[in-house]
Amino acid sequence: MNFEVKNIYGKTKNSPVSVSVPGSKSITARALLLAALADGESTLYGAQLSDDCKTFLNCLKAFGIECAADGTTVKIKGCGGKLDCSSAEIDVGSAGTAARFLPAFLAFQRGKFTLNCSEQMKRRPVAPLIETLKTLGAEFTFSEKENSYPFKINGASNPAAELTVDISESSQFLSALLISAVCAGKRVNIKAVGGHGLDYVEMTLNMMWSFGVTVKEEGNTYSVEGRYSAKKYDIEPDVSAACYFYAMNKILGTKASVNGMLAHSMQGDKKFISLLKDFDGGKVDMRDFSDQALTLAAIAPYLSKPTEICGVAHIRRQECDRIHAMRVNLEKMRVGCEERADGIIIYPAAPQPAEIETFGDHRVAMSFALTGLRADGIIIKNAEVCSKTFKEYFEVLEKLWNEL
Repeated sequence: MNFEVKNIYGKTKNSPVSVSVPGSKSITARALLLAALADGESTLYGAQLSDDCKTFLNCLKAFGIECAADGTTVKIKGCGGKLDCSSAEIDVGSAGTAARFLPAFLAFQRGKFTLNCSEQMKRRPVAPLIETLKTLGAEFTFSEKENSYPFKINGASNPAAELTVDISESSQFLSALLISAVCAGKRVNIKAVGGHGLDYVEMTLNMMWSFGVTVKEEGNTYSVEGRYSAKKYDIEPDVSAACYFYAMNKILGTKASVNGMLAHSMQGDKKFISLLKDFDGGKVDMRDFSDQALTLAAIAPYLSKPTEICGVAHIRRQECDRIHAMRVNLEKMRVGCEERADGIIIYPAAPQPAEIETFGDHRVAMSFALTGLRADGIIIKNAEVCSKTFKEYFEVLEKLWNEL
């Protein structure tokens, strides 16, 4: 489906309005796995059950873990760290968190498992995690390309207790190991090498603590042991989704707020909301909140000075090459820009009518819809890709048109 965005610049009443966004995808995915590994039945409230998290939940069910969803409430009976099944076949689709977290979990299980995926996921990085899981004692058989999806994994019968993981491409590799290390039944030390933002690792550690496991940190080495206990857990609203509405306020002068936002959120994208308050162009390193690089690129034409986004080379290997997607769509709108290896420079301009190529990426679709709120003739192609994390996004935008 194509979606034509309505230019509402200068046509709003600037009345305060509030919107609701789904629960945090990052927190939901972690909570699903923590509950699955715990002793007893957990209840998760406010869970995000868009495409990615539904995929994660279905994978857990394929392992024989009892899961039931009722709206945004999910009940999970944990396996206590050990699966009853010794074989299963799952499909992680395009769900990046499931694609990183589940192999780590299965590497600690005694059994043989088959993991399939979408064409998109075959191109996304997972090799550093697989290399670590091999040193753990897991064995892999790759169906296509070495150290890439799809593959079969034979879990380690006696997992190694000393691991090293390179997180240069994704901190999820470390989070995956941290969460599932308790399955070893002994202390596991994990050393992280390579530079990457650790905000999401801090989220992982906080949530592990909530489920009863405290991780000892010494420099870049993490020591994990213990067992998770079932609990009732409230999931924060998704700050990544909320950022689109605060970016909208920036370029329209509107007063939209997001329900349930926490002053001390665990989510790293809160840094983007802080950035927006005074930012009017300039150079910004976005490695610690790179999911919002597209959002900033979409509103940058309306800022008074050129915007240089840097430090985000890794987003070239996400759902699409996001830096390339920025340049392609900005040029379609006749906005001057310069693509760099680790980012892009964007010059102030008046965007012209254009059809936005989404490249199958939910964040491309949602971000460039913001540009169209202040420009005529912006059409988002294949807008349904937003169902990956925020299925109702365009419905929420349409409702806002009548309320702002």
